[in-house]
Amino acid sequence: MIKAMDTASPSRGIALDQIWPQLQKEATKAQSREPALANFLKTAVISRVSFIDALSYVLAEKLAVQELSARQIRDIFTGNLPAEPKIELAALRDLAAIVDRDPAAGELIAPFLFFKGFHALQTYRFAHWLWHKNRRYLALYLQNRISDLFAVDIHPAAKIGSGIMMDHATGVVIGETAVIEDNVSILHNVTLGGTGKQSGDRHPKIRTGVMIGAGAKILGNIEIGAGARIAAGSVVLEAVPAGVTVAGVPARVIGAAGCARPAEEMDQMLEGATISK
Repeated sequence: MIKAMDTASPSRGIALDQIWPQLQKEATKAQSREPALANFLKTAVISRVSFIDALSYVLAEKLAVQELSARQIRDIFTGNLPAEPKIELAALRDLAAIVDRDPAAGELIAPFLFFKGFHALQTYRFAHWLWHKNRRYLALYLQNRISDLFAVDIHPAAKIGSGIMMDHATGVVIGETAVIEDNVSILHNVTLGGTGKQSGDRHPKIRTGVMIGAGAKILGNIEIGAGARIAAGSVVLEAVPAGVTVAGVPARVIGAAGCARPAEEMDQMLEGATISK
């Protein structure tokens, strides 16, 4: 159950406690607009008892294989969630972030049902919970299914906050010891990786409010400061200060980030940036 104190959205849009009733309204309207999907919308959303029940259904139907049925996966998810309400809260904040930042989203129903970045991230959240309950083979199974289905590879031990948008998401790789704080936006083909065969803490630490452009590679145990912008195609090998834009191969500071919350503004243009000497 989402408490009143948890209902603040990372976006400027809908309150978190309004997301579930709004999803059901949108699903009902969508039935009349697309009769071919009427039964799917009823089963996936309208007939569900809660947001997390609907989310578990949607993910389980995608993740199921012959050896592990959708019913088994739903039971694993919903049977353990009362002990871990943070998963639901994070999912709500992620969905709100997508609608706020992605002009392609429009309504809540589209990303909830069809956006693979959202699906990959929510499946990771279940896998992360299982990893820390020492159910690591099942967590790795979910990692493998995320990779197979969505072309997204997130190690279940990585630490990811909420209010995260993975736009398109194809080709995103997030390593075992990576940390991503709240309200970060990550575009497609981004790697948060290591630099070789090092063991231990070896992956990037992404602080709050960062925007990582398409195709960027951030390698090693380095910190990307709060509110930084990583330009598309950059290869980042050194720590990045808060509130700056970096670009290039290897990346270097080219100017200020241009706003306090790049992840929310999603401005990827570099015109006017002053090149640092």
